[in-house]
Amino acid sequence: MADWHSTGPFDIPDVPDFIPRRLKPYLFILFVLIIQFSGGVYLAAATDMVGTTALMQEDILMAGYATLIGMSINFAVMFRIKFRYSNRIQLLVSGMVLIAANVICAMTTSVPVLVATCLVAGWFRMQATFACNSTIQLWLTPVRDMAVFFCYVYLVVDGAIQLSGIATIYTAFFSQWEYIHWIMTGLLALMMLLVLLFVRPVRGPMFIPLLGIDWLGAILWAGFMICFAFICVYGNYFDWWEAAEIKGVAMIGAMWLGLNLWRATFLHHPYIGFRSLTNRNVIRATVIYLVFFTLMATEHVFEHSYAATILGFDETNLIDLNWYVLAGVLSGCAFTYFTFALRKWRYKTMTVIAFSLAIVYLAYFYFFIDYGVEKEMLFIPLFFRGAASVIISIVFLTSIVQSGLPFQVFPQALTVNGFTGAVMGATLGPALIGELLRHTMARNSALLGADMTATNPDMIHCGFGQLYGMIQKQALIVSMKEIYGWLLMAAVIFLALILVNANAVRPFAIFPKWSSIRRVIKHIVRTDREFRGSPAENGAVK
Repeated sequence: MADWHSTGPFDIPDVPDFIPRRLKPYLFILFVLIIQFSGGVYLAAATDMVGTTALMQEDILMAGYATLIGMSINFAVMFRIKFRYSNRIQLLVSGMVLIAANVICAMTTSVPVLVATCLVAGWFRMQATFACNSTIQLWLTPVRDMAVFFCYVYLVVDGAIQLSGIATIYTAFFSQWEYIHWIMTGLLALMMLLVLLFVRPVRGPMFIPLLGIDWLGAILWAGFMICFAFICVYGNYFDWWEAAEIKGVAMIGAMWLGLNLWRATFLHHPYIGFRSLTNRNVIRATVIYLVFFTLMATEHVFEHSYAATILGFDETNLIDLNWYVLAGVLSGCAFTYFTFALRKWRYKTMTVIAFSLAIVYLAYFYFFIDYGVEKEMLFIPLFFRGAASVIISIVFLTSIVQSGLPFQVFPQALTVNGFTGAVMGATLGPALIGELLRHTMARNSALLGADMTATNPDMIHCGFGQLYGMIQKQALIVSMKEIYGWLLMAAVIFLALILVNANAVRPFAIFPKWSSIRRVIKHIVRTDREFRGSPAENGAVK
């Protein structure tokens, strides 16, 4: 890959010249959109999958989170693969793997096969996305300002998540849920055809072999993340620490984490080293992600139950709420671009804004949650949730770039960021809030049941099923309101802590030149060979 902005107008040498130069970047944006729409399982179709297969809701969630784990693990090696294979090879191989993943996930009912397939699909999905985005990076920001670049990344990624859910539900509504897999298989095949026709096998000026990569560490870290997600997803199903399954998985996860940390003490190039784990910006981002996405965990635990059970929405009305979130994502990306990326507003200012939007989201549901809420009334909280999530993600991913880490350690920090922001953010918060809801529901059901029969003796003559349903609905409303209130207070307290923390840092996250990155990777390969004492391959690194 060349630094095109230094030699003339932006161009992509991978694409033949008979395609107009202005259209070349949009070809790769098309590839990114197809890749982001594809995946192993489509969580929006989880209800339909449960109804037609022997799978449980937890099995499908586990497979979906395995995709996120595969994407997170890829961060540490994506630059190495970028300099080893051409964009053409990366896109073709990724397309074939994603096609195979769609076929397998549409046909299998084996949970291990489903999870393993999604893990591999996530890895190749991330690599193909990076191959496209890195190719047009200088077109998006010629000065390599990563705050600008990440606004585009989250616009595409989060926007595709919302649109993918909408497309999945409407496909299942008009036909069957399996059809979304066949549609994406066709689109991936179309992408591969376009790659064969319009992308040449252009490789960078330096061939760098995949030496010095701790592949065993990658497997161990992936195993630890799988164990973490398993405990959060299946904890309630197995009754947490009362079950041997949860205890066994926890012991295995702790063992793999211990092995990873132990190997990092003596390996020359560990997959994730202590410099990335102990970096101040990485730790700060981890804390913010855990707090923020725990506050937002009601998205996964409450919103579907409330809209389906209390408001009586069907699947199409439920998925239409994604349009409100999508509007928030678009507005959040635009707002972050004009303020944080262009005007260089402070990290503290952007964090305060994101948490303020989260407070509005929680306060709206706390004060207005009821039986008679219209669908249009949900626009405000869902809009603010989408905007807040994308703002916090862009800001703290940018802070990782500005963390002062050397480039050879920077991809490891991205893996940690991906795990804490995507995997832990999507699993830990819902597990905690879900368990809190279960206990609160049990308490409120007992209290409401006693009150309803004591104050209204006629209720005793109601049928058991009718009485039980009334109590459960009322208990769900009361419990949700109670938990929203606790989360609202926690959000206000955390916002106050942010406000009293003096921080005047502004974004200045400039990505190094690709030629500089090549020199760094070349140095890593040479030092690894010297460390191992192995002779260099003739012509491998020049």
